[in-house]
Amino acid sequence: MNRIISTFVWLGLLSLPADAQERFSFAFLTDVHVNGNPQAHSLAGFRKAASAAAEQGADFIITGGDNVDVDGMGTAQRDQAVGLYTQYKEVAGSIGIPFHYTIGNHDRYWGDDASSGGYGEKLFERFFGRTYYSFEHKGWLFVVLNSTQVCNGQYCVDAEQQRWLTELLEKTPVTQPIVVSVHVPFLSLYYPVLEGRYTATDTFVNQKEIFDGFERHNLKLVLQGHQHLYEEIKVKGVQFITAGAVSANWWGGPFHGTEEGYLLVHIDGDGFTWEYVDYGWEVPE
Repeated sequence: MNRIISTFVWLGLLSLPADAQERFSFAFLTDVHVNGNPQAHSLAGFRKAASAAAEQGADFIITGGDNVDVDGMGTAQRDQAVGLYTQYKEVAGSIGIPFHYTIGNHDRYWGDDASSGGYGEKLFERFFGRTYYSFEHKGWLFVVLNSTQVCNGQYCVDAEQQRWLTELLEKTPVTQPIVVSVHVPFLSLYYPVLEGRYTATDTFVNQKEIFDGFERHNLKLVLQGHQHLYEEIKVKGVQFITAGAVSANWWGGPFHGTEEGYLLVHIDGDGFTWEYVDYGWEVPE
């Protein structure tokens, strides 16, 4: 599944700062689904995947959401929800490279009252910080969005987040290469492939508006989760990759041919290549 994206590489190098001409790698680990089922061994699987990424030379890891399964837990399971977040963060902290977290729909905890410190996205924020933010690494801009917000009953990027993104892009040089991470995808063929029908269920509703906001910028790559299938879609020169799942079929083996795995991305100046890595997980008997 390796491909080389070389269009305008040399032209881009002429206008990029020196640090954007460096080489580095990073890993995208999505849909880990650390959960409370001891038979799933999900925490051990997460550790194995993250360790493999670090051993392959990743400078850092971006998670693609659904880090933990807490959205179905009630008030009586609050301690368990906190425990899953605590264990997940402890494993991440033991790997030895930085983590940057994307929120997924299963990361939201609804068991508390809406005014509490743990309701909805608040538990995620308590452990990992903001649900949308940006960071730079060796000349590249990484934008982590929260596509699990809800507008009129559908997943979306809400107005406040859009204003933040607009302000960020106004300050971003038009030549700077950009990577975006989301959980609920911009684009996906999940339902057409599996069920023969199109639906907006598993893309966020205002994805075109958000995508169009990058039109004058050097958006290179959009990393997506949620589907557990591996997909590659290239549109208007932008590569979209739905990067399978660390948990594959929710720790029950491959999901429609997609093995447990993660995406390893190799940056070289203004270009990049990638590979989907099967990290060798076998379902425990």
